[in-house]
Amino acid sequence: MKKLLVVVDMQVDFISGALGTKEAESIVPAVIEKIATFEGDVVYTRDTHGENYLATAEGKKLPVVHCVKDTAGWEIDPAVLAAGEGKTAAIIDKPTFGSEELCDFAEQGGFEAIELVGLCTDICVISNALCLKARLWETPIRVWRECCAGVTPASHENALSAMTMCQIDIL
Repeated sequence: MKKLLVVVDMQVDFISGALGTKEAESIVPAVIEKIATFEGDVVYTRDTHGENYLATAEGKKLPVVHCVKDTAGWEIDPAVLAAGEGKTAAIIDKPTFGSEELCDFAEQGGFEAIELVGLCTDICVISNALCLKARLWETPIRVWRECCAGVTPASHENALSAMTMCQIDIL
């Protein structure tokens, strides 16, 4: 079975930087373990903004500069990235929550199952899981609960419940 692991936005700014939380920091070891033991391809998404972030629609609603391209905060956590060494891996930069490019990648790859881990459950994980489900409705889409963290613990749980209602398996 050809499987894909999507590692969503495990970037410095979301773990310990501008938008970091203790919940995000706490999932890093589990994410590393999941990547290292995953039998399939891995794709990392990277939230990517420009210097004009605060002037964008997102920046006006979330006025915290983060994940500006080519800054330290934009980088994927080095240990998370290293966990994928030796595997077929790719990085997709995305300017917004969900990624059409990720859906194209998954569709063209012919994957029979897709699993997601990462940050934030209630924003980018749910957005990408739903995008994938909409495009590849017959492909099992799974999200690893202990390998995700939301903006708050409550919003994490709300997102997991919403995904369950949309027939995304929560593991």
